[in-house]
Amino acid sequence: MHYRLGFDLLQQLDLSCRKKDGRYTIVTDRWQKFSDVFVDEPTLEYLAAFADEFLVHGVDVEGKRLGIDEELVELLGHYSPIPVTYAGGVSTMDDLERIKKAGKSRVDVTIGSALDIFGGDLPYKDVVLWHRKQSMVGQV
Repeated sequence: MHYRLGFDLLQQLDLSCRKKDGRYTIVTDRWQKFSDVFVDEPTLEYLAAFADEFLVHGVDVEGKRLGIDEELVELLGHYSPIPVTYAGGVSTMDDLERIKKAGKSRVDVTIGSALDIFGGDLPYKDVVLWHRKQSMVGQV
């Protein structure tokens, strides 16, 4: 990867994945093609050498607003050696708390279509207030 990209460190590496045969597998081509690379401890350790942060899309729940992939968040919280942001399925404020708990407060989150500013029901202002509260807790 290092030689093909031509620079030493990516800022953020997007790892979109879907569950197949019980394992999270990186997908490509608009999330339609399964690769032979799994999102697991060895892969995260290896890829961390090429990025400052991972952005991980839980494709199985992405855009559906039906809840998060808690198992994936747990895996990321346990094994990612660098900062990681999870995307997929967030629809309520409770989902933010579930990410915090499952990810051991080590997994950040990005929210898309569920936000009211994008036509969803989740108030942007509530998400901002929740995030500020989390930041304040970390400073105490």
